Amino acid sequence: MQGWSAGHLIARRDWAPGLCTLVIEAEVEPFVPGQFVNLALELGGAIERRSYSIASPPGAPLAFLVTEVPGGGLTPHLFRLAVGDRVLVEPKPQGFFTLQWVPPAAELWLVATGTGLGPFLSLLASEALWERFERVVLVHGVREAPHLAHREELEALVAAKAGRFSFVPALSREPAASGILHGRVTTLLGDGSLERAAHTTFDPARSHVMLCGNPVMIEEMTKLLGERGLKKHRVRAPGHITVEKYW
Repeated sequence: MQGWSAGHLIARRDWAPGLCTLVIEAEVEPFVPGQFVNLALELGGAIERRSYSIASPPGAPLAFLVTEVPGGGLTPHLFRLAVGDRVLVEPKPQGFFTLQWVPPAAELWLVATGTGLGPFLSLLASEALWERFERVVLVHGVREAPHLAHREELEALVAAKAGRFSFVPALSREPAASGILHGRVTTLLGDGSLERAAHTTFDPARSHVMLCGNPVMIEEMTKLLGERGLKKHRVRAPGHITVEKYW
């Protein structure tokens, strides 16, 4: 179909009901970690599309962390896909949630809720990130433990990076467990739990923060970080916070 790359599903992993990672083989233009593409299906003679951040590094098959929206026009159909099924992929990646637009800093905080983890998986797999930052902290806030997608590989990265990478998972609807905080990400920032778990602090002298996911989380985190002296980053007014809202 004109304007689309005809891809197909080559693998999927279901983490919990309504949450999966889809791996799609398709021809697309070169992308930069942090960018997104549109996925689409032909449904009832029309094209249903939605933007998804790429969760895999350049050179690998395209991976997407997807949550099902009950009654949605596209996601219920994506969740019915089996390996080998056809998926349309827009071949031109888009977006500016990339390291190109992040100013120099010693430490990089990656704060995600839900499927906002997706672009961070791509960033963490890139050599450019580890060449630029002395330390990286990933915070992933979800409702329940099964929603901690890719947890095992992130914990393996903690061991592989030997003190340079911290992974701080948080559950908003389950009690704290071993290695997992309890509470909303914003609450955990306010009471100091995030920084204690990461063994570092948000500091405008050395920190940059990338926020991705729920717009309410992003708004509240930006406000709380502003009270700590961190401000939103703009090309003409360098700051400490870069954001990507998911709806």
